[in-house]
Amino acid sequence: MPKAEPAEEYAVPSATTFARIVEEARKCVDEIFPWDLSERLEAGNDLLVLDVREPAEFEAMHIEGSLNVPRGILEAACEYGYDETVPELVRARDRDVVVVCRSGNRSVLAAAVMQQLGYGRVSSLKTGLRGWNDYDQPLVDIHGNPVDPDTAEAFFTPRLTPEQMGEVD
Repeated sequence: MPKAEPAEEYAVPSATTFARIVEEARKCVDEIFPWDLSERLEAGNDLLVLDVREPAEFEAMHIEGSLNVPRGILEAACEYGYDETVPELVRARDRDVVVVCRSGNRSVLAAAVMQQLGYGRVSSLKTGLRGWNDYDQPLVDIHGNPVDPDTAEAFFTPRLTPEQMGEVD
């Protein structure tokens, strides 16, 4: 039996950091500020606000009317034929989509991936929901109840443990 031709060699990219990956994504993703999103929501356009945080984060507080699709299942949620498929998201390829997260990092990565998947009008909320709250914009919990801005501030404030800070040189 003849040997199969070797698969085209795959070049593994060199190691990088999360911050560098985010900065690379920022080069190809439009970012808007909280006041821009607020204006667009007030205008009543056919805008989809996509929250890519984890379900527990979304349940605690989110922008009213936003759709929660965690970053970890985004690619499958954007396509038909998967357990994770979200039909509203699949049909949103021609809509204005603003992706949000806590700080604006996951959202810029998600927006970059969505562009690769054919979403032509996708942007990311610069500063994330933390900036949205700083701009005194409303957040609601999973039951639609308003979230106190001070409660949101505490929720969005990083609480890194010494182990998460890394080794100090």
